[in-house]
Amino acid sequence: MTTKHYFPETAVNTLVPRAITALVAANPELALIADQRVVLNTSHKTSQVALISGGGSGHEPAWAGYVGSGLLSAVACGDIFASPSMKQVLSAIATVPSENGTILLITNYTGDKLHFGLAAERALAAGLAKKCVVLPATDDVSIPRSRAEKVGRRGLAGNVITMKILGAAAVQDYSFERCVEIGKAVNDQLVSIGSALDHCHVPGRQNHDEIGEDVCVIGAGIHNEPGAQKVSPFPSVEDLISRLLHLICDQNDEERAFVKFNENDYTVLLINNYGGLSNLELGALTHETLEQLDKEWDIKPTKIYSGVFETSLNGPGFSITLCNLTAAAKESKTTVDELMGLLGAETKAPAWPNVLANSSTKEKRAAAPGIDISTQTKIGDEDIKIDPAILEASIRLACERAVESEPDLTKWDMEMGDGDCGEGVKGVSEAILKILDSGAAKTGSVFEILYKIIDAVDDMGGTLGAILGILLAALASSLRSQRENSKAEKGELMGIFAPALASAVESLKNYTGARVGDRTVMDVLLPFTEELDKTRALGKAVERAESAAEGTKELKPAFGRASYVAVTGGEEQRVPDPGAWALMVWVKGLYDGSEGRK
Repeated sequence: MTTKHYFPETAVNTLVPRAITALVAANPELALIADQRVVLNTSHKTSQVALISGGGSGHEPAWAGYVGSGLLSAVACGDIFASPSMKQVLSAIATVPSENGTILLITNYTGDKLHFGLAAERALAAGLAKKCVVLPATDDVSIPRSRAEKVGRRGLAGNVITMKILGAAAVQDYSFERCVEIGKAVNDQLVSIGSALDHCHVPGRQNHDEIGEDVCVIGAGIHNEPGAQKVSPFPSVEDLISRLLHLICDQNDEERAFVKFNENDYTVLLINNYGGLSNLELGALTHETLEQLDKEWDIKPTKIYSGVFETSLNGPGFSITLCNLTAAAKESKTTVDELMGLLGAETKAPAWPNVLANSSTKEKRAAAPGIDISTQTKIGDEDIKIDPAILEASIRLACERAVESEPDLTKWDMEMGDGDCGEGVKGVSEAILKILDSGAAKTGSVFEILYKIIDAVDDMGGTLGAILGILLAALASSLRSQRENSKAEKGELMGIFAPALASAVESLKNYTGARVGDRTVMDVLLPFTEELDKTRALGKAVERAESAAEGTKELKPAFGRASYVAVTGGEEQRVPDPGAWALMVWVKGLYDGSEGRK
């Protein structure tokens, strides 16, 4: 693994914008919103479903290379191996509007799922999309069913098959509902497995622990994660391919038999280069895979793709994907011929194989317009008004206490995570205090202050920020849907807020599998919401929140990237989950402030 790079120090800040700027310069059909790192297809029609993707950079040509007529409408590009922010995704949604509906096609990683989910909720709440759904790609079989039950399988390169089929369907004027149905069916019939010789090296970062010379990794992800298996001594190519194919084809493996392949099924094979293999070596690996599929599994692929589709920077590795189009056709009530036609349909996306955009780069092109994605709220008769003094006192006390809790939150997060939770909670709380100082609560309008808080949370970042953003956006939608103008006392207000919060929590559950017992913010949010909806008593709900926050001291983490790899060593830390504790501090501060306490 080489650690030398042409951009060795400042790659995270310079590589991504320069690379996508060059891509757009070379392809006249594309345009760029530079400050949001959004690449868009200028020929997108509002009458057609908008298909949007994106994620961390470092996987090129995914994602920007697949923008173009017949494939993606737009993408949002994050930093290397880091999800784009909600604002980037919302910019992509806003810049390729659709009267039919918007599909966000992502790989199944926590950051992507939360930030794209938050953007979907914000787009619906702000009216930027009439219909919007997140479709996570889940094709990796390296993680057994029993370990992936809550978070689902990881996404690998198989998602480009779903992407290509949906891109063709959208440009052929398929309905939103039809596209969603086909997308889910194709994804359900995908299985992938990766292998690597070593980790890639990220420019400007410290070396990852090297894999030994006599070791081959099976189950390698695309973010430098440790592989599921390390095989030593180094196997022969024949043995390696045999091991990989058993993981995706063996119906006797109850932990990994996700897709069944029958004789004469129409099957797509995709061999993906992680970025560091020569084309010659990849071709030989493809040949060995084809031979073993025929001899050992009686699978003769109907369509074969071999090349660079979704990389891990310069990772020396590859992945094998199989897709059963016959089963997908049955599940989506289509025909195999129809799905094959969509897969082979013309596209001008620059990175899709065998298709070139023939337009001249000298043709004049209109600049991509900037999109204002700040929350623009039209508050009408559905507004909710309460005593301005109580509104301000409640929110102010909640934020002041959260700021005071930052040292503990940071300390606890350093012991169990990456240490950024305390800073995030403090930062968003201070931003909300500035909003209060500007007089935003003086009208007593719940919607006015709520939408300003949503904007502040959008800049919070991290998993907790995404969860809070989705929750608040869904809460705003729930409150607005009731279209009630209330000037009632606090007790009566619970009749509006409690069911609205319960509805918002149900929306949040669509984007995270975390539940009570997983040591996350949900350990406080779910019992708090349940008690509030049941009793309409904020004080009792706060008591449940306090008890739940204390209870996280006894729990083990079950979410995030750590859930994909083995947990090793160390004594259990008897500290609360910082995200759960922060939420408890906020809701207790809201309650005490409403009661006139300090």
